[in-house]
Amino acid sequence: MKVAIAGAGAVGRSVAAELLENGHQVLLIDRSPRAIRSDTIPEADWLLADACEMSALETARLEQCDVVIAATGDDKANLVVSLLAKTEFGIGRTVARVNHPDNEWLFSGAWGVDVSVSTPRMMSALVEEAVTVGDLVRLFSLRGSNASLVELTLPEDSPYVGVRVGDVQWPRDVVLVAILRSNGIQAPEPDRSLESGDELLFVAAMDSEHALEHLLAPTEHQAVDGED
Repeated sequence: MKVAIAGAGAVGRSVAAELLENGHQVLLIDRSPRAIRSDTIPEADWLLADACEMSALETARLEQCDVVIAATGDDKANLVVSLLAKTEFGIGRTVARVNHPDNEWLFSGAWGVDVSVSTPRMMSALVEEAVTVGDLVRLFSLRGSNASLVELTLPEDSPYVGVRVGDVQWPRDVVLVAILRSNGIQAPEPDRSLESGDELLFVAAMDSEHALEHLLAPTEHQAVDGED
């Protein structure tokens, strides 16, 4: 897969390194000469250009890319890059970084954004995840599909502790994608049993999140729902 990343700062370089390690081709684009640090990631292609300009994207041959990631520190630039990538070059998948939470509502299909990633929201979600058990935490939204990547830590009194994954009747439009345990990442195989303290990662429709919470942690949420 060929991926173009607009923004060669710390975020863009980190994403590029991860993608290269997974065997993908990567092109890093940045308008600042100081950001062009090809020695740090020599396996990537580098382009000194403004990704908000059509001529730069044409030079980059963006139409040959499968995915475009707008990872600059400027929300306006990330929206412009996403819109140009989608409307002018027909890119199948666009991912955009949201720097300021107040701008999240703009990062939608109207601006050519398939997936938006809000760093502040993810950081706050990780803080919440560290102190809550049994509460669903939304990590980020997949705008194009009205779904989200969500996490829930299975409490000790969950009725599903010890139950096989294949025996759980998940709510509609909910898919378990990974189980995080102290000894690493576990695939959600049907014969694998859920354990207390498991961090469960789901892709879930937003209108199914409440049902998922009640399924896995009914005690906590019945108490909350019963409050005046």
